Amino acid sequence: MNARDEILARVRSALADVSPAVDVPSAPRVPDRGDLVALFVERVEDYRATVTRCTAEELASVVAGVLDGASAVVPPGLGLEVPGAVVDPSTGPHDGFSAAELDGLDAVVTRCRVGIAETGTIVLDHLPDQGRRAISLVPDLHVCIVEASQVVADVPDAIALLDPARALTWISGPSATSDIELDRVEGVHGPRTLHVVLVG
Repeated sequence: MNARDEILARVRSALADVSPAVDVPSAPRVPDRGDLVALFVERVEDYRATVTRCTAEELASVVAGVLDGASAVVPPGLGLEVPGAVVDPSTGPHDGFSAAELDGLDAVVTRCRVGIAETGTIVLDHLPDQGRRAISLVPDLHVCIVEASQVVADVPDAIALLDPARALTWISGPSATSDIELDRVEGVHGPRTLHVVLVG
């Protein structure tokens, strides 16, 4: 018996007389809020982020306008041509551009997995259209493309769509913190500016 088997045997023994799991009640639901996309926009803007709405046909020109010539990195699966942007060459979470190289770029353009209307939160699960976590956390401007169809009512709805085995990044506005006197400082541990491009 190796150390792992011994530890697991001890855990099983300790749990032998524990009662079975209890039924967990359903998560409380928010009342119907009407237009979820409008609520999402309102809540995202409450966090001092900028939202630009556009059609799928306008997406490329809107993203180019937001970047306005800034140097940018994009994930390999973005599915959108961003003139002048470099593609992060990563094949896994620990390769690709270094933190110093990413810090030398002005912006990142990603997509997201889901947007939450009730909280104004965007969730990335780092599939190829979103890239690895580092590219969404180091550049100073994050341009995040959100499809209107990706907006759900609240956190339980989002959780149902997410794979708990994947790394998740939950974004509620630009990176910010405040001290005990509530002096807000932005850009401490992530992008100082969040620009959401809402498609549809």
